[in-house]
Amino acid sequence: MRERSIDTPQLYSPEGIVNSGLCIGCGSCAAQAQLQGIDTKMKFDKYGLYKPEGPASWYMTPSESFTATCPFSPAARKEDELAVHNFPASPNHSETVGRFESSYVGHVLEQDFRLQGSSGGMVTWVASELLRKGLIDGVAHVIALKDPQADGRFFKYRIARNQDELNEGAKSRYYPVEMSEVLQVIRDTPGRYAVVALPCMTKALQLLREEDEIFKARISFTLGLFCGHMKSAHFAESFAWQMGAPFKAVKEVEYRYKYPDRPANWYNAMLRLEDGTQLNKDWWHLADGDWGAGFFMSSACNFCDDVVSETADVAFGDAWVEPYSSDGKGTNVVIARSALVKDLIVAAIQEGRLQLEEVSGDFVEQTQAAGFRQRREGLAYRLTWAPKGIQPNKRVQPDADRPERSRKVIYRTRYWISKLSHSMFWIARKTGMPGIYISWARVAASFYHGIAYHKGNFGEMKKRYVEFKK
Repeated sequence: MRERSIDTPQLYSPEGIVNSGLCIGCGSCAAQAQLQGIDTKMKFDKYGLYKPEGPASWYMTPSESFTATCPFSPAARKEDELAVHNFPASPNHSETVGRFESSYVGHVLEQDFRLQGSSGGMVTWVASELLRKGLIDGVAHVIALKDPQADGRFFKYRIARNQDELNEGAKSRYYPVEMSEVLQVIRDTPGRYAVVALPCMTKALQLLREEDEIFKARISFTLGLFCGHMKSAHFAESFAWQMGAPFKAVKEVEYRYKYPDRPANWYNAMLRLEDGTQLNKDWWHLADGDWGAGFFMSSACNFCDDVVSETADVAFGDAWVEPYSSDGKGTNVVIARSALVKDLIVAAIQEGRLQLEEVSGDFVEQTQAAGFRQRREGLAYRLTWAPKGIQPNKRVQPDADRPERSRKVIYRTRYWISKLSHSMFWIARKTGMPGIYISWARVAASFYHGIAYHKGNFGEMKKRYVEFKK
């Protein structure tokens, strides 16, 4: 365990972080408590987001360990501090992209990696390459459960130890997951592991590795994902409502069903029912299908400033710029922060196994322009009216002057859509009247589109979509 250097005398408890809306539900705190013999677990709250539960002596008591390792703790080390510690020799640095060895755009050429994934197949390929070369013994990744109705969730973390198991983790999962169960497996089972995780969870892992020597030794690689925000579990249930399917009959959810002949950014949702029926609906036709509006977003995401997994050994996203966003087969942006991972990628490019072109940090930033606006300018503005309770301590400074008035209205609207979507869905669910939520969501989305896209490209994208459907 490292010597802690918390700059403030203020210590925090799980209760304090949860009540302030800063808990992302990663499960790190529950995992640590379980190692100490404390009976804790992660459970869905009424809004379909994971929260820790445990005895009051743990849940309500501030501690140094929790304060130092919760990824949203104001006293935890920030992403750039962790990056300097983990990648001290990285030759490149960007205020938005972080520290890195090299960055690329492209896709996997070999086997079916690209076809099986939502994007260019690079996440599964890197995990597979680490396994193939004997650099790790297993990969902690998210898989779909075979009997989600019995389990009470559709996805969870699992350790993959071969290629077939690894392939089960392909595709995007816009669904909350937590790490306490898989961290227990890693702690109990000697070996070297890679973990695929969102930026906040990757940060939690790096903070945990600084506290626990066993995790430090066993978590050998972190594979980070670019992130817009985390959705609640109710997003999938909303799909069922809008497709006319009984949610209890849903056996499989796919958020980005792949049509290679359509642009990659034309998302399509797919549900498979227990009787084998497959239902599909384009996100355009979902009341809450505009990602930027923030439906079902976790409140903690309002106070995150990491878009591209700055603390991960390698990070992956979608290339949301032309001509890549129109390629329905999928294209990845990859940021190699570890020299070892960079060497694996370079060798595979030379062997003709990867179709990757090296790009600059500025190019990577362009592919995630909307995300960086939300988590730089938008975050700076939100910090000036942060909710009561524990105040976030971010790398972005509070600023209510820089955003234009129109942008302020967008940030406010997005904040309230995300907040109200949880309560409106809960009311609709409680009363058994889905129309309450769906009608509200359509009105909220229309208002958002009116202010957010009157000068943007939403209308042009919709026009292209309609022409394609004809």
